[in-house]
Amino acid sequence: MCLVDINGNDFEAWFRLIILLWIKKINNIEIMILLSFDIEEFDVPREHGVEYSLEEGMKVSVEGTNRILDVLAKNDVRSTFFTTGNFALNAPEVMERIISEGHEVACHGVDHFNPKESDFRRSKEIVERVCGVKVTGYRQPRMFPVVESEIKKAGYKYNSSLNPAFIPGRYMNLKTPRTWFVKDGVMQIPSSVTPFLRFPLFWLSLHNLPEGLYHMLVRRVLKNDGYFVTYFHPWEFYELKEHPEFKIPFIIKRNSGMDMVERLDSLIVMLKSRGYKFITYDEFVDIKNK
Repeated sequence: MCLVDINGNDFEAWFRLIILLWIKKINNIEIMILLSFDIEEFDVPREHGVEYSLEEGMKVSVEGTNRILDVLAKNDVRSTFFTTGNFALNAPEVMERIISEGHEVACHGVDHFNPKESDFRRSKEIVERVCGVKVTGYRQPRMFPVVESEIKKAGYKYNSSLNPAFIPGRYMNLKTPRTWFVKDGVMQIPSSVTPFLRFPLFWLSLHNLPEGLYHMLVRRVLKNDGYFVTYFHPWEFYELKEHPEFKIPFIIKRNSGMDMVERLDSLIVMLKSRGYKFITYDEFVDIKNK
């Protein structure tokens, strides 16, 4: 029996067919995961009054970055690495590995501890020279604001320097858009926060929330937005708990090192098991600009 009356008399059958086609279309929409890492010289001790050299900071961040890359390779997913000029200049072999394994390289200023608003030009020059690739994205250290019109003049397509949440002592961005938008010709890609309450789902949340709760909140964002944006740092994957001399707060040290490696792996496995697609930020911009 034909589902649809070819004479057009079976309105119910037509309606049912339209609903089925709509459901099929919704199910075929790809959910996108934008995983990123701010690879920078480790300077957290300096924020707490501890002298720490660039060489020491690089040792920590290189070890952490290689652990990250191992997890990504194990799970066959790609991500975006926002790198400082200092890191690129002092770890060209790590940058080579990032590129050879299919990840995107973007810019993250020059000196992480002393960011300048003008760093986006020098950062781009350094990273492109060291890596031999064209860079299209920028993230200011500590998510400090930048002038989008100047970002565009420097040749960037997108800026990811916004955490649209309220975090005392760091961010006060409750009035900014929660999802991607365009400003002064540059796509803005904020870090994901939950709908309504705007609870941040960045690196610190994965350190401190129960994993099941964090995963649930991520799925809520995906259901609402259709994509998920988050970021981590290489020093989170270093054994910070073994170094009390760093004077790092407990909420940062908690679940660091190999515990964080396991948490990142678990997050990726959960997302992959649901068929979600891991893409780079540059790819996301191209998709949204179509």
